Amino acid sequence: MGTVTLDNITDVVIDSLGKHGEITDRQREIMSSLIRHLHGFCKDVKLQHGEFLEGCEFLKRAGQTCDENRQEFILLGDILGVEVLVDMLTNVVDGTESESTVLGPFYRENPPVLPKGASTILKHYDNEETVYFEGYIRDASGAGLGGVTMDVWEDAPNGIYENLDPDQPEYNLRGRFETDENGHYAFVAVRPVPYPIPDNETAGELLRFMGHHPNRPGHMHFIISKPGFRPLISQIYDADSAWLNEDSVFAVKESLIGKFVPAPEGMDTDLHFTFDFTLKAEAAEKAVAAE
Repeated sequence: MGTVTLDNITDVVIDSLGKHGEITDRQREIMSSLIRHLHGFCKDVKLQHGEFLEGCEFLKRAGQTCDENRQEFILLGDILGVEVLVDMLTNVVDGTESESTVLGPFYRENPPVLPKGASTILKHYDNEETVYFEGYIRDASGAGLGGVTMDVWEDAPNGIYENLDPDQPEYNLRGRFETDENGHYAFVAVRPVPYPIPDNETAGELLRFMGHHPNRPGHMHFIISKPGFRPLISQIYDADSAWLNEDSVFAVKESLIGKFVPAPEGMDTDLHFTFDFTLKAEAAEKAVAAE
């Protein structure tokens, strides 16, 4: 290995990869690029040792902030635009399928399974606007897909997700639904409101360091899945929401914006929102269809 200098330190570290333990080609690719970019960053800004230690302490505090309700590193990745970038690299749109976007840090597994058209509202607020959400989930040919599972979740009218608010009932504004034989889904919820992502702890430190705000536009989260199709993690956004063009986590996409309209008579909600999704068949399913 030899001694190190400012000129050779990057190559020395990369050359050490796999010398004393087996690594895969993908591990080598990832680590080589990480080391080159990380060393390049340090050289570019002439990082000082005190700043390095501050960064280490920052990451230590971020880890200590994580618990079952808050994943601080996802928040940090969101604030830096990393999660939405990785999502776009992972879920490349090359056809008519719906665009995905970030999962975010507030999803809860195993929400209550509810019948089509049921309400996710377990607590009411004076300022709430109830909404009948509906639409179709289709394949690339336009055929409706029955038996599609759809997890939905959103913030309450006070701008807080249920798992961060001890005053909300468990799984408020969360539910799991299934499409009918025509691919139609429907449920009742509330109009999502803009809210600030948690801006205390290290997430807040990073936002202030960047001179950025914490606010997100109003949106509804979805996880849509059916065997044989690529799962879709996405959000739909309120076209009239504040912060739509200045999302703090950079996750808004034009194709995911929709309009709330007054509900027709007899719908028994304040508003009506329609939005369709198209799922992409898994590669294995495409191969079978081509045979």
